[in-house]
Amino acid sequence: MHTETERCVRAVQSKDARFDGVFFTAVRTTRIYCRPSCPAVPPKPENMEFHPSAAACQRAGFRACKRCRPDTSPGSPEWNVRADAVARAVRLIQDGVVDREGVPGLARRLGWSTRQIERQLLAELGAGPLALARAQRAQTARTLVETTALPFGEIAFAAGFSSIRSFNDTVRQVFALTPGELRARAARPAAPHTPGVISLRLPFRAPLEPSNLFGHLAATAVPGVEEWRDGAYRRTLALPYGHGIVALAPRPDHIACRLSLTDPRDLTQAISRCRRLLDLDADPVAVDDRLRADPLLAPLVDKAPGRRVPGTVDPAEFAVRAVLGQQVSTAAARTHAARLVTAHGVPVDDPEGGLTHLFPTPEALSGLDPETLALPRSRRATLLTLVRALADGELALGPDTDRAETRARLLALPGFGPWTTEVIAMRALGDPDAFLPGDLGVRRAAEGLGLPGSPAALTARSAHWAPWRAYAVQYLWATDSHPINHLPA
Repeated sequence: MHTETERCVRAVQSKDARFDGVFFTAVRTTRIYCRPSCPAVPPKPENMEFHPSAAACQRAGFRACKRCRPDTSPGSPEWNVRADAVARAVRLIQDGVVDREGVPGLARRLGWSTRQIERQLLAELGAGPLALARAQRAQTARTLVETTALPFGEIAFAAGFSSIRSFNDTVRQVFALTPGELRARAARPAAPHTPGVISLRLPFRAPLEPSNLFGHLAATAVPGVEEWRDGAYRRTLALPYGHGIVALAPRPDHIACRLSLTDPRDLTQAISRCRRLLDLDADPVAVDDRLRADPLLAPLVDKAPGRRVPGTVDPAEFAVRAVLGQQVSTAAARTHAARLVTAHGVPVDDPEGGLTHLFPTPEALSGLDPETLALPRSRRATLLTLVRALADGELALGPDTDRAETRARLLALPGFGPWTTEVIAMRALGDPDAFLPGDLGVRRAAEGLGLPGSPAALTARSAHWAPWRAYAVQYLWATDSHPINHLPA
């Protein structure tokens, strides 16, 4: 969109928050870049230029606005919708791969050369992988500076910088403030209540309907790994440098996030996983406008606009849970998962109590005795085949996954039908167009609304909802009184 100058100017002049994160406005006279909804008086159109990313603005010599803080904008929804290699590269960079493995590691995961990656990202985002990672490191550093009492030396390395000098130079260049000045400007004391705890706000594009989002996570929570407590969803996280515990609570204009990490270097990936879990980079206006065009769906959308698709913090974990949930109730699926957690999960300490384990990895489950599983024999075989394929690397699930190829690989596994494959595509791969025409809840809702009842006919009708059919599923499910559709008391 950043190439559509007239449209961008209109968005800036109307301070339209829907476009925050979609493009950035750079002001030639002040050398500052802003989000479209910046509350300052809009500059003259001839003084504006538009960029597709904060990294592109920084690369062009602009610094972040201190008033609207464009670096804290929601991510562009484009990278969740698209399934091409550029989108997969962006998702990997957001996940911290460049910081951990460098550009060569990013290239290996995508099957590209480093030169191809540089050229493609420059063409679409105005910045290469190193510049994109640098912008992300700057935002992570700012979060740690403003929300913790960690020494700046520890923050530098936790944010992914190779030296304190590069940390200082980057913060000064991006924010036009030193780390000390950033901390002094923080609106509240930086010291956390307990060591290792980081509190921050996760932004999103309004509207956001939290009932099905948090209701789903709470109703399907696996004991020991997840819980709903005091108005927040809490769970354990397995991260590259250690583990963590996160608490996420819905607020009118943000998601309150409280992270407890054993290693602060995991902050970037923890935030990225939480945003994917809650689908916070979605564009609800675009989604709802498309679905509202169907007169049978319009009343559902108007009743509770802004529904999100619940995601996952660990695609492999969700795939295992999807198999455990085949043709059984939500309660039964939780019971099966809890048994695996108790027997094979890694124990963790939770100062608040309630959470006891990390969900077991595919490697930990690949050698389990099938006779210990209280499952039908066919489902035991399906589960063991899945975890062994994941452990051996024959099947990969993650932000870099090719969705079409992964669907084909899943369907080739014994016991995997369209329902299991599509629910994994929806929640583990983040495909906004995944669809479940054979799901019992979807079929009941469809028939109640006067939509076709058979899977084939419903699939044909759903073509008008593309590329947002996963969101249509959420609206259809919401017609039922199941606990997944309601915030817990």
